[in-house]
Amino acid sequence: MTINYEKLLNWQIPAVEQTYSKRDTILYALGVGLGADPCDNGQLKFVYEPQLQALPTMSITLGYPGPWFAHPDTGITRTHTVHGEQIFVIHQPLPVEGTIVGTNKVVSLIDKGEGRGAVLYTECTVRNKADNALLSTWTSSLFCRADGGFGGPAGAGMAQHPIPDQAADAVCDLPTLPQAALIYRLSGDYNPLHADPAYAQRAGFKAPILHGRCTFGVAGHALVKTMCDYDPARLKSMQGRFSSPVYPGETIRTEMWRDGNVVSFRSTVPARGVTVLNNGRAEIT
Repeated sequence: MTINYEKLLNWQIPAVEQTYSKRDTILYALGVGLGADPCDNGQLKFVYEPQLQALPTMSITLGYPGPWFAHPDTGITRTHTVHGEQIFVIHQPLPVEGTIVGTNKVVSLIDKGEGRGAVLYTECTVRNKADNALLSTWTSSLFCRADGGFGGPAGAGMAQHPIPDQAADAVCDLPTLPQAALIYRLSGDYNPLHADPAYAQRAGFKAPILHGRCTFGVAGHALVKTMCDYDPARLKSMQGRFSSPVYPGETIRTEMWRDGNVVSFRSTVPARGVTVLNNGRAEIT
């Protein structure tokens, strides 16, 4: 089945009511590498209950609707989908526990042409159920590698933030664990691409790859550590484009350029000489 543009653009994604605990907040932080130094007080406040705080990047796990696009009526080939881009905006600090309601909708669908794939954009609005307060908004794109040429509109997609052509102001190397994807999936993304070797090989990868959201979280950790002195309230928004997969166990290097309240960044895997997250932009206070 091929993609039906009108049907997919108007697809009704059920609202997500999600209750999470301090344990979930800690598990998310562990999944993106916090606690690697258990004696670092900056990291400890994200993985230990006294004075526990939530990482801003955890916002992209709240209200996540799961693989709704795997429904056969969407026309999307699930085995050939990868995370394309990610943005979040924090409207107020995330509670370390509570119940939220995430409202998801399809906002755009781009046909890149036969053999070139398609890009699906969705937006999620996350509100505190108790008082309906707006906590965060996040947008992500799904690159459907096998589904271009369905006759939909060609568009420019998300505007890409330019990276400065000069030496970075700061660099942060963060290793990932070989089992990082197996830990991160417990935060709600159970795509077998990140756990099943045979499934990953069918999708064209030598082994299960790290979730794009996990790579994004590692970059967010680098920003909170390097630019915010581990104060999560200072990171207000973040966006980036995934350009290559990360394999669990690799070290992710994040380069950062600061211009006032804006930090440009990109993340690489030095061991393979590849950029894995590009055109990054963050707003800090």
